[in-house]
Amino acid sequence: MKFKRTLGIVLVFVLLFSLAACANSNTADQKQTSTESATTASAASSATSAENAASGKKAIVVYFSGSGNTKRVAELVANETGSELFELVPTTPYTDDDLNWRDENSRVQKEHNDPSLQNIELTSTTVPDWESYDTVLFGYPLWWREAAWPVNNFVKSNDFSGKTVIPFCTSTSDGIGDSGSKLAQMAGTGTWQDGMRFPENDDESSIRDWAKSLAL
Repeated sequence: MKFKRTLGIVLVFVLLFSLAACANSNTADQKQTSTESATTASAASSATSAENAASGKKAIVVYFSGSGNTKRVAELVANETGSELFELVPTTPYTDDDLNWRDENSRVQKEHNDPSLQNIELTSTTVPDWESYDTVLFGYPLWWREAAWPVNNFVKSNDFSGKTVIPFCTSTSDGIGDSGSKLAQMAGTGTWQDGMRFPENDDESSIRDWAKSLAL
């Protein structure tokens, strides 16, 4: 009887040890899966950049953002396509009050009402190694159904010959309309495609899906 009792105790300890080992193994597997997922996402982004470099093609996202909505879209598009980023920055930045289009005395209202005020100086209109880019993703907010005029000096100052230009814009309600075609007329060079409009605070997956569909 003593032998059987001892054997039973041993079996209980063996069972407990086995259960603990399985639990530790499952935890380790979960951590490894999480790490592998993060690594895969990072590798996918790096692979996009590497593929572009290997093919000799280069893309850049050029954008102006007033309130930050276009900046968010531009960064997501650049990340998804493995593109460089170039922000158009006015020498006199727009404040929140400047951007209050409901206030008839705000900066944007005055500029809208007087086109002579729309010649907005930028800190830079020169993209390093501009000639090397085949594709330009061009982002801007819509102001009164037009591309925000701070982008105009960049468009006028650069030669888009040999480049495919894909406009994208952000707006609360209006569609992209003919804002892209007007920029194309202003540029006079480049192959300007139909663009894409993103609503304010659009879902991240929608932005990434569009960028992925470009197959850059």
